[in-house]
Amino acid sequence: MTKEQLHKYVSESARNESNICQIYAIKEGLDVYDDCWHGFKTEDAMNVNSVTKGVMALLAGIALDRGCIKSVDQKVMDFFPDYTVKRGEKTIYDVTIKHLLTMTAPYKGRSEPWKKVCTSQDFTYAILDYLGGRSGITGEFRYATLGIQILAGIIEKAADEKCIDFANNNLFVPLNLPERIAHGDSSKEDQFDFFMNKNPRKYEWYSDPRGCVTAGWGLCMSAKDMAVIGAMVLNDGLYNGNRIISEEYLKDMLSPHLKLGERFGFMNYGYLWYKPYDDKEVYAAIGDSGNIIYINKEKKVSVGVTGTFKPRIFDRVDFIEQKVLPAIGVG
Repeated sequence: MTKEQLHKYVSESARNESNICQIYAIKEGLDVYDDCWHGFKTEDAMNVNSVTKGVMALLAGIALDRGCIKSVDQKVMDFFPDYTVKRGEKTIYDVTIKHLLTMTAPYKGRSEPWKKVCTSQDFTYAILDYLGGRSGITGEFRYATLGIQILAGIIEKAADEKCIDFANNNLFVPLNLPERIAHGDSSKEDQFDFFMNKNPRKYEWYSDPRGCVTAGWGLCMSAKDMAVIGAMVLNDGLYNGNRIISEEYLKDMLSPHLKLGERFGFMNYGYLWYKPYDDKEVYAAIGDSGNIIYINKEKKVSVGVTGTFKPRIFDRVDFIEQKVLPAIGVG
């Protein structure tokens, strides 16, 4: 498949690929593919949904490198001495940063309290009310988008600055990417629009009323942004000769810590990043609607894909490997 054929394939697709807005690929440090659909341009951004979590894992590593966080085994409650723990709650004291990063933190209730958290004044403290429970630490994987919000709160406490400023100063700007701005307080209707609107967005990041960004969703990036971040990870934390994040942390972040079930395609899970295959050096930060940072260490290629809201699209690894890589001459 050529680049021209790939463009046509996406343009004419009535299937999963019909919502793709941008594809950007970097191979061995060189930009090798840049294409857009649905009126998008290279510099436009999109809410990349849970790819946000993968960026949060990187920010946690940077905070660790800088000594703001002592260890991934540090207890969550170390960072919130002013939080009043619910009466009778004991498990919360055992939860570590690593539990958050591997999605093995325990939560009360069967479903995530979206309404309570997203209508609160402080998303971090609102979700802390649900951390813990009577079952204790079980090590069970529980995908919790709202739970990752606690990680944003930890970074703010540890670094003594807003998470968005920490991200701009230590990740986006050093990678020569645009600074993000906080989306700001909003209504229920605006939150719905943030997910559903199919137009390009600004370089923004959804935030709660006090200005803390949403850690599990809501970061707006272009496919180029994601490919650049992927290329930095591919290069063991270096970008243009500058150290962004330690190689040691990245190895830990990408290492399989859990084997997931059928719902997640039996992929391996690191720190908020997926390893789709047991026997290949392929890694991905994956979000709903097919948003993805794809990294292939064997082929030395990084790919970013953005997509507008479309239900039941989660994994674009196969599409990238079957269509995008051949189009850029990667066998």
